[in-house]
Amino acid sequence: MKSHNALVVDDSMLIRHTVCRYLEERGFTVESACNGEEALAKLKDFEPEVIFTDLSMPRMTGGELLTVLKTNPRTARIPTVILAGKSSSNPFAAEHLATYVMYKDIDIEAQLRNALIHALGTDMVAVEAGAVKVKAGRG
Repeated sequence: MKSHNALVVDDSMLIRHTVCRYLEERGFTVESACNGEEALAKLKDFEPEVIFTDLSMPRMTGGELLTVLKTNPRTARIPTVILAGKSSSNPFAAEHLATYVMYKDIDIEAQLRNALIHALGTDMVAVEAGAVKVKAGRG
């Protein structure tokens, strides 16, 4: 069975853990990064089918990351989900760069389910017993 890959980019360790756990429980192999620069480095060796990113991060913001992703032919077609917070200045300023915008501080599991349905057409990945893969290296 084909494993599904996801990349989660957020400077909040709690949000990274929550989103990664949700995806892993649905059969995804997940990599995570603390900022856009780290995400781009991980993309050299990892090919996700969906990328979740915060907007407000140090070094390289989510908006800057999305711009780089959409201008690179190798990553331009990967569905992207903005993980917006209540305090996000204006998540819709970068909305045109993303497949979906969700609010991570409002019922995050329901928001993640909707994001996966919108980005990939499903929130569940059929997983055989013991087939969940977790990659080390969370930042």
